[in-house]
Amino acid sequence: MLRIARRSLLIGSLAAVTTSAKAQAWPNRPIRIVVPFGPGGPADIYARVLGQELSETLKQPFVIENKTGAGGTIGADIVAKAAPDGYTLLMMSNTLTTNETLLANKPYALMRDLTAVAPVNYSDLVMVVSPSVKATTLKELIALAKAEPGKLAYASAGPGTPYHLSVELFKTMTGTDLLHVPFKNSGDARNAVIGGHVQIMLDAVTAMKPIIDGGQVRALATTGDKRSAVLPDVPTVSEAGVPGYEATLWLGIMAPTGTPKDIVERLNSEITKAVAKPAIRDAWAKQGAVPMTMTSAQFETFLKGDIEKWAKVIQQAGLKAP
Repeated sequence: MLRIARRSLLIGSLAAVTTSAKAQAWPNRPIRIVVPFGPGGPADIYARVLGQELSETLKQPFVIENKTGAGGTIGADIVAKAAPDGYTLLMMSNTLTTNETLLANKPYALMRDLTAVAPVNYSDLVMVVSPSVKATTLKELIALAKAEPGKLAYASAGPGTPYHLSVELFKTMTGTDLLHVPFKNSGDARNAVIGGHVQIMLDAVTAMKPIIDGGQVRALATTGDKRSAVLPDVPTVSEAGVPGYEATLWLGIMAPTGTPKDIVERLNSEITKAVAKPAIRDAWAKQGAVPMTMTSAQFETFLKGDIEKWAKVIQQAGLKAP
């Protein structure tokens, strides 16, 4: 029995040394970040910024791959099924936490098949209308929507995205009836509003500000708990007539479940350092994005809380996947 115990202890020690050695050797080849959304959107833009920073500190290329479709499910599933070796990462957003409730038949489960690594940043959304809409304030838009239920349409990047769920939360809190027009990505949705084909959109401040500045759409309210630093003259939704309303678009990094803890913690540390750099922080501030920093354990707790938050909205709104 003593020999067996010693042998088991030796085997366990060798396994621990081998795992540690593998983690220390990481990374020794390119790492890919899968973005499950289209090029040009916030997730794509900030994945490229983050990838460049990590390439410099970890001395390996970070390759960004856009794998779009099914509200982020296709890209997320690719990462969920990838080898848990630290060489495949997912740039995710709260689209994927809402999908946990909205899409019951996904080929993966977020908190089972993926592990939390680190948050990246968050930004407010801004409610805009095409110039053809008569409303110039949020209260006027609410009144118009109530006078013509189901006639005003809003664009989104697809079911379950923050662009979709944030409007559904707005509808629930205001008792309005707006028609949902989903698109394949946020760029297409944005263009539909700019072109006047759809009247309303809640879009990321980071993407919509130049369009607002150019007069192509009219901003009515932002969705944070305080005014956006890049749109200081635009009231929050809460200020403008819907007390207590708050919604943001946030981004984070996950990896396949089973990725060695040493690698997860190394990634968390490097990402935290990257988003805290003054040059990054200041550049993002001008775009309306705010860095987020948490330990991997804190980020896991955050993800679980976000799933619960939007599950309530989905259930109250009676939403179902198409």
